[in-house]
Amino acid sequence: MKEGIHPQYYPDATVVCACGNSWTTGSTQPELRTDICSQCHPFFTGQQRIVDTGGQVERFTNRLETAERLRTVADERARERAERRRARALVEIVDEEESVEPIEEILGAVEETEEEEE
Repeated sequence: MKEGIHPQYYPDATVVCACGNSWTTGSTQPELRTDICSQCHPFFTGQQRIVDTGGQVERFTNRLETAERLRTVADERARERAERRRARALVEIVDEEESVEPIEEILGAVEETEEEEE
């Protein structure tokens, strides 16, 4: 090894986890801090723990809530559209069933009844 190019090695470096667990190891730094260790990691403990880095969990839950709200609004609009289509279809069915006479025939019949009354 060349002299003066390698960092200082600490054989008894202390590693401290956010959960409070600590152990010693060899490192180029005298003290290391970690967020997750084998004592608190969900893979090793079988428990779910959410580590929020930079508000990612809040942003994700906000996106889910917004998507749910938009989905309910879209469903409501679709129901309203379907109701309007059904109402239009009913109006068309009723119009087809009724015999609608042209206005000239109706006016002519009214004039004939008026002449008969005189």
